Amino acid sequence: MPASITGDELERLHEQRVLWLEEIEGPVVALPTEYPDGHLVPRHSHSRSQLLYALAGVVLVTTDAGRWMVPPEHAIWLPAGVHHAVEILGAVSMRSIYIAPDATIGLPTHLHVVALTDLMRCLIVEAVISDDNPPPGSRGALVTGLLLDELHNLPERPLGLPFPAEPRLSALCRRFVEKPSPHATIDEWAAVLAMSRRSFTRSFQRETGLSFSVWRQQACLFAALPRLADGEPVTSVALDLGYESVPAFTTMFKRMLGVSPRFYLSGTLAQRQQPS
Repeated sequence: MPASITGDELERLHEQRVLWLEEIEGPVVALPTEYPDGHLVPRHSHSRSQLLYALAGVVLVTTDAGRWMVPPEHAIWLPAGVHHAVEILGAVSMRSIYIAPDATIGLPTHLHVVALTDLMRCLIVEAVISDDNPPPGSRGALVTGLLLDELHNLPERPLGLPFPAEPRLSALCRRFVEKPSPHATIDEWAAVLAMSRRSFTRSFQRETGLSFSVWRQQACLFAALPRLADGEPVTSVALDLGYESVPAFTTMFKRMLGVSPRFYLSGTLAQRQQPS
């Protein structure tokens, strides 16, 4: 997509794409899109489920269930019919896989974040450059079949950073994501909003579906993931985020992702060294 394309042109292209998705046949449609920083994909829905993967950059997905920031090396699953908008944070290279409801048995019916396996990441790249609705037995059809099968192997993660809709609280969350710290407290945030601790706790839970402490941990994790993926030492990442020791950071990391930072780091570097 040309770098000089305007926001209005992007919006028109998006409207055309949504209509096209309702008309095209075939079990899987894979589309690449390049978005500039600050662009907003307006609220919409489609009859296909969507696996939304930001190859580069960060997206904020808003649905009736909440707002979700998708971490690097992960994707968000949007079931068919879910109304959603997408806010672009930084220049984003998006890869979307749209899947027909009858494409395979057992498609997930709930919105959630998944980790991408090495195989799925490669299949997404191949699907994007393949022809739409490839003939049976062709390479594209084999890629599509394997992609549908691999969907069932994507591990669900308790991630996706929900954002509140209330403007003042949302502004606090945005500032925290820009500079996260494990030492932020409920009392500090409640004071900024001129709320009691009890009122703030209830409001935060209602707006995000998470306790403040869990949300804070996930925000810190989001800040750590791209730095680890870029090869930064675990020690420097942990200390820069405000953790008093590497073991304290590792404990949080394993609780959230199920693996240690070093294991995540080695796996991510191996994935990036694979040809695309």
